[in-house]
Amino acid sequence: MENTQPNNEDIPPLISNYLHLPKAISEPDLLKIALEKKGIILSQKEIEDIKKVTEKYPMRINSHYLSLIKEKNDSIWNQCIPKIEEIEETEGVEDPLNEEGSIPFLTHRYPDRCLLLVSNTCAMYCRFCTRKRKVGEVRKNPSIEDIRKAIKYIKEHPEIRDVIVSGGDPLLLGDKTLEKILFELRQIPHLEMIRIGTRVPCVMPERITDELCQMLKKYKKRPILYINTHFEHPNEVTEQSRIACEKLIDSGIQLGNQSIVLKGVNDDPETFKKLNQKLLAIGVKPYYIYQPDMVKGTSHFRGPVENGLNIIKGLRGHTSGMAVPHFVIDSPGGGGKIPVLPKYATLNEDGTVDMINYEGKKFRYP
Repeated sequence: MENTQPNNEDIPPLISNYLHLPKAISEPDLLKIALEKKGIILSQKEIEDIKKVTEKYPMRINSHYLSLIKEKNDSIWNQCIPKIEEIEETEGVEDPLNEEGSIPFLTHRYPDRCLLLVSNTCAMYCRFCTRKRKVGEVRKNPSIEDIRKAIKYIKEHPEIRDVIVSGGDPLLLGDKTLEKILFELRQIPHLEMIRIGTRVPCVMPERITDELCQMLKKYKKRPILYINTHFEHPNEVTEQSRIACEKLIDSGIQLGNQSIVLKGVNDDPETFKKLNQKLLAIGVKPYYIYQPDMVKGTSHFRGPVENGLNIIKGLRGHTSGMAVPHFVIDSPGGGGKIPVLPKYATLNEDGTVDMINYEGKKFRYP
């Protein structure tokens, strides 16, 4: 594909290059009205609690995601409706992964890859977000100069072969702004891959337009372009999401999915089996499932690590191997992702291996 420079006109700060987003609910009183239309009634205390929470952590729920709520405290509700625990819980810290470094909006933790944050805005504000401290702070969105400084760092570090473009949500940038970033990254000769992390195919699938896909198609290789989605529950894999993902696949982009084991949402093997099977059916490969980070205001989502191990046990051998992701813990303080596995094998002193299969049957090799 020809390296065609996008519009040479200098792009103003990214804050003015966001999409004109569909109407979304950010005020508790409007949420009350919208839920009443669905036959769900909020008590006065619930409204007051939501108001208290949104003074610190903003709320944003668009019409597509709101439509997926069936009843109070279901798996969709718990991801998007603020709860008083967010401001009452004291466990955790604002930045558990120690992402803030000397270069704003860039984290270089692993030897050959880095994280580039291009936005603080999302189509829907997840209540369990790792970057809860930042998301929704529109005035603190990176400017194009911030992005240029981060890209300059990447250019000056030839060991970096992989850039994860995240936020917020990068796909809420306008097409031209996103293309400018991809174009600049493409000029770096040592980059082999670019990964975009987005929840848009799940929470606002209408954003995956033909125009966006045509633009992304120009950047699908050299370096290769991947997109990691963020589905948490099988009820999120809608017909609209299927169409959005298929458009991206038809543009030559490979899709993976990252999920979090969330109490009250998906913390059991059967839910994850349904989710991952539905994702594979629309061309999305389950990649990671995470133990929730130690983010302040999210401890009500955290269950024991054993839940994640049980999910892996419930997937391995019980469904396609492609439906079995890696279960990892992002170690507090910035130590990186550490895989956590059920104990399937024991290496003996004589070189033999004692093994347990998915049915609990024991074997020895050789």
